[in-house]
Amino acid sequence: MPVKIRLQRHGKKGKPYYWIVAADSRSKRDGKYLEKLGAYNPNTNPATVELDVDSAVKWLQNGAQPTDTARTLLSYRGALMKNHLAGGVRKGALTEEQAEEKFKAWLEEKEAKIQAKAEGLSEAEAKAKADALAAEKAVNEARIAAAAPVVEEAEEATEAEASNEEE
Repeated sequence: MPVKIRLQRHGKKGKPYYWIVAADSRSKRDGKYLEKLGAYNPNTNPATVELDVDSAVKWLQNGAQPTDTARTLLSYRGALMKNHLAGGVRKGALTEEQAEEKFKAWLEEKEAKIQAKAEGLSEAEAKAKADALAAEKAVNEARIAAAAPVVEEAEEATEAEASNEEE
């Protein structure tokens, strides 16, 4: 039975949400699957990927073929890296401890990159809000300045009328 690691679509129209599953390649896109490996939400920025790395590695070692998008997500979360390191352990190039150390170092580096991107996005959002507020204040001040001469002229006119009435 040829097994594929692929995405199974969920969510509503225009708001996709995917499950990462191991499924028989002959089954329907959203049909029966063998095991749910994780979830992928492209609606958030940066996209949210939850993955059971050990299960994904187990399926890869048993011969499951990931689709192009699933391969990208597996790579993003480190399942392909862990599979590669496991191959090195089987061949004797690495020990189990060395492979774990390399994988942990890779994970920390990846998390730092993701965190930096999230912080950059929040800073950009805060800057955009501050710029919008400054522009709104400038427009309000211009409106107030334009309305001030009209008010002064109206006050002068009422004072003139009041003095005319007194005479």
